Amino acid sequence: MPYFGMLAGQGVNLWEVVLHAGTVARMVLLLLGVFSIASWVIIVQKALLLTRSHGATERFRNAFRKATDWRELKARTAEFDMSPLVGLFSAGYSEVTYQLRPGPGASAQKPQIKSMEAVERCLQRSSVVEIGRMENYLGILATIAAVSPFVGLFGTVWGIIDAFHGIGTAGNASLATVAPGISEALVATALGLVAAIPALMAYNFFQGQLKHWQTELDDFSLEFISLSERNFT
Repeated sequence: MPYFGMLAGQGVNLWEVVLHAGTVARMVLLLLGVFSIASWVIIVQKALLLTRSHGATERFRNAFRKATDWRELKARTAEFDMSPLVGLFSAGYSEVTYQLRPGPGASAQKPQIKSMEAVERCLQRSSVVEIGRMENYLGILATIAAVSPFVGLFGTVWGIIDAFHGIGTAGNASLATVAPGISEALVATALGLVAAIPALMAYNFFQGQLKHWQTELDDFSLEFISLSERNFT
């Protein structure tokens, strides 16, 4: 865990504290370490996903606006699979294609979309799916941000209890008696905050990014509907 070395450079030998900590304190510190590592893994993955999605979305939007035949664009969607707009386009294209199918006894006139409301509902459902896909694992970040301080507080309380137990066992209240328990308590508090703060900041940032993507999806849905009405009604 990188924080151990970092704090050790500030005069706190965390490895020494862990090695001499009790079983409960070690479990608390290990759990907080796991929380911290898990949160950073999610943060890095989400940051990479959003960066790639942004680039793919720009390319797909340009291709969509230049496309003269949606069938050709549909065949190229694998090039932009990181973009959430591709999911909307694929769903909307499938619904439009279904709506344009001629029914029994249909005339040879230009096919028209029978129900634009159905296309709109299809795009709304697809938008919900895409936002849900981008929200994956954000709940874990929220849980880590909420739980870590309390886990650290539990370690703090346990360390203080251990310190008082040491005082009772030794029969004196010297610094050498209480220092180990107090060290465990303070380290647990610090690691609880170290795990919680990045997770909370990242969660809030990604939630802001999701609002941006929701706007992008809504804008693309309106653009898709406008072009559909212009070309097929």
